[in-house]
Amino acid sequence: MLNMSPDCDATGAVAGPFSPPGRRWPEGPDEGAAVKEGDITKRRPGKTPQARQLRKEDTEEEYRLWGDLRSRRLNGYKFTRQIPLGPYIVDFLYRAGSLVIEVDGAHHALSPRDAQRTEWLNQHGYSVLRFWNHEILWERGPVLDTILAALEGRIVDRDEIVRFYPAGYQQKRLYT
Repeated sequence: MLNMSPDCDATGAVAGPFSPPGRRWPEGPDEGAAVKEGDITKRRPGKTPQARQLRKEDTEEEYRLWGDLRSRRLNGYKFTRQIPLGPYIVDFLYRAGSLVIEVDGAHHALSPRDAQRTEWLNQHGYSVLRFWNHEILWERGPVLDTILAALEGRIVDRDEIVRFYPAGYQQKRLYT
């Protein structure tokens, strides 16, 4: 017997806000379009499998911080992890506020590649907040307070002590 409630069509299928089978929702003007030049949020070949692998092999520090950021646990802010942005994969991303959070081990100390990465992200509209592994393990409360301060606009200027690098900041070349 067909369900003929007001929410059903003639075939008995429920009408509603869901997309038809085999279609995305909503259908946008970009459907089927190629990746636009300069759009850093579009997938790059090989980056998605690499990001998936990084999610499976997260470090203890990333795992612990993710436990505090996932499912909107930090004051309702939605974070994602191991996200490809241009040529890089960032540890954590708050998309709505363009905030990248990076967790750094000892091998990142004075790394010219990290400085280049931060500069690239800043130039493309992302603020970067970096933490050392030991800060995540031993001082997670202050780490979360710092993240909230950046999200709420209480930290806006570049700060080497806090390791906050705002979007649009032009870093002086420390390494050549």
